[in-house]
Amino acid sequence: MKLLGIESSSLVASVAVVTEDVVTAEYTVNFKKTHSQTLLPMIDEIVSMLELDLGEIDAIAVAGGPGSFTGLRIGSATAKGLGLALGKPLIHVPTLEAMAYNLWGSRDLICPIMDARRSQVYTGLYHVHRDVEVVRDQCPMDIHELMDILDDRGEPVIFLGDGVAVYRKTIEEEIHVPCGFAPAHSSRQRAASVAALGIEYYQKGLTVTAAGFAPDYLRKSQAEREREEQYGQVDG
Repeated sequence: MKLLGIESSSLVASVAVVTEDVVTAEYTVNFKKTHSQTLLPMIDEIVSMLELDLGEIDAIAVAGGPGSFTGLRIGSATAKGLGLALGKPLIHVPTLEAMAYNLWGSRDLICPIMDARRSQVYTGLYHVHRDVEVVRDQCPMDIHELMDILDDRGEPVIFLGDGVAVYRKTIEEEIHVPCGFAPAHSSRQRAASVAALGIEYYQKGLTVTAAGFAPDYLRKSQAEREREEQYGQVDG
């Protein structure tokens, strides 16, 4: 079993090849460049370094959202193009579930948070001690509401994601259960986690055609919201 993983849901651009239970290669960049500049060159570099024929892969696992609308579209277009050219299926891996998978083996509740602005985060709750258990499915949520939910659950929790840098002070001031924050090597999106979790999805038959793949944005883009507000004001 050999999967190509693509992660482009945030500022992080990451690609990986996972063969069975081994990360054969991973290339991750967390820098201010558009994914249209980074993803294909990164895939080309991995292919060259591994002397890999992409026709050998079984499927392409993609972080399917939520996240940056532009990033998700670029990652989706890249994966769909490769899938169509290679005749390979795609695997839609929820972004936040793959992030939680970074901390597989932890006994604490895992809470990835991605900054969605206006005091909102994309979040979900997971147990990953032995298998991935979705405690609360990924959704947009007010950060203060999330603190109340976590307090009500009463479990120790580990936070990760780019939302930590934005809301860490709020978390530390408002949460009343024991909490911690993931270290640098596991605190952001990783294509290796997308691909490794994708293998589990593949074995369960959870694949889609390249033509049928679509990201899960969870909410409308800022441009769509602003347009609706504008037309609403005009109509009023």
